[in-house]
Amino acid sequence: MANFYVENFGCRATQADGAAIARQFEDYGLARADAPARAEIVVLNSCTVTASADQDARAAIRRIHRENPGCQIVVTGCYAQRAPQEVASLAGVAHVIGNSHKHKLADIVIASRRPDALASDPTHAGFVPLSSLTLPEAGAEVFVSDIFAHTELLAAPVFDSANQRTRPNLKVQDGCDNRCSFCVIPSVRGQSRSLPLDRILGEITALVNSGYREVVISGINLGRWGRDLLPTENWEPGTDNCSSSREPGIPARQVHFEDLIQAILSETSLEKLRLSSIEPMDWSDELIRMMAGSPRIAKHAHVPMQSGSDRVLRAMHRKYRPWHYREKLEKIRAAMPTAAIGADVMVGFPGESESDFEETRLMIEELPFTYLHVFTYSPRPGTPAAAMRNQVPVQAARERNRILRNLAAAKKLAFMRMFVGNMVEAITLNVFDGKFTEALTDNYLKLRLAGHHEPNRWLKARVEQVADGALLAAEVTRT
Repeated sequence: MANFYVENFGCRATQADGAAIARQFEDYGLARADAPARAEIVVLNSCTVTASADQDARAAIRRIHRENPGCQIVVTGCYAQRAPQEVASLAGVAHVIGNSHKHKLADIVIASRRPDALASDPTHAGFVPLSSLTLPEAGAEVFVSDIFAHTELLAAPVFDSANQRTRPNLKVQDGCDNRCSFCVIPSVRGQSRSLPLDRILGEITALVNSGYREVVISGINLGRWGRDLLPTENWEPGTDNCSSSREPGIPARQVHFEDLIQAILSETSLEKLRLSSIEPMDWSDELIRMMAGSPRIAKHAHVPMQSGSDRVLRAMHRKYRPWHYREKLEKIRAAMPTAAIGADVMVGFPGESESDFEETRLMIEELPFTYLHVFTYSPRPGTPAAAMRNQVPVQAARERNRILRNLAAAKKLAFMRMFVGNMVEAITLNVFDGKFTEALTDNYLKLRLAGHHEPNRWLKARVEQVADGALLAAEVTRT
């Protein structure tokens, strides 16, 4: 029996796509290999958010082709969608399958190995290589389309090694309708698309029935979930099912992200729901109240910031101003005094002056962040920002990155020290180093517990000290 290996690069959405691809191959009866060197089919699920992400994918292709020259290398994901010819020209690549065809990836690969496999199935008609995109010298078949409206949203829970049997991540939304001037993602993932509510509830219920106690829901623009769904697909708040039950003649109300959260809380027995990144404009007062008021929602808010300069935010085509952002974070902190609050911040955007950067630094210093993801701007082909003048010198951007990382580290340490001597709630992970078991607190802090503890268990522990970026605890009470 043939086997396969999926290697993922990039964000939670890419990891979730990789899990769905693995499920496709398993449905065909293929087994997972434990390493790419021992797989007959190797899928590289790529990212293209930065130039270094592209480099990582190319390096992986070269490594796998060198270590396992007989395997069938399939490159998919955002890099494959953005630059299919470039990927197809790399030695060893057999197929380039963009995001547009990712939901049929296993069908395409199996058909290439067994030409008669799909002949009798009319649902697979039309998935043919776009030969005009295939380089004559490259032998790779290319499946890429610029049209995303027809594509399915891949949905399968994904687990990493530390979170296995504890914290699955379920992607419920894909694509983005924003057009930030620096971002290539809308062009490689298409318009915003939502997983229907009944499928989400079905996936979560299945996870709960399998013993999982925390689920993370994610998306490319998670807060936009539901805006594209037809009224017949919408959940009516206050009903006991996912179908429409409105009286004839009463117009349907467009559902919003808050309705999804309420449905998960009311229609599943999930113990803890964690939300991934949500854009500032989607942190409504209602969402903040829901999170603050429910012990079943993790106290963890990730709110992308990008810059604290109004001028830079306008050039980025972001849909909020610094004062709007400040107001959102202050509301979150007022409602949840011990919540984790994180952000993505970009330095070195074209034209970012020293005074622009100082506005960002000062805003970060003043706001109640507990962690940051700091990125140095990387020009992406085809984006408006790549053609802008006044590109910031690399060394200046790197220095700004260093300054913000140091500031973030100091704020995180101060936040962690707040919990010394106090009890915290955490879920145990599948990580034990022989002395300590790793856990994750409700508010997104790493906790190390003395001794070996079974994974996937909620407990309360008294924090004794902070060391090496983690809370240390010995006294444990099971919940």
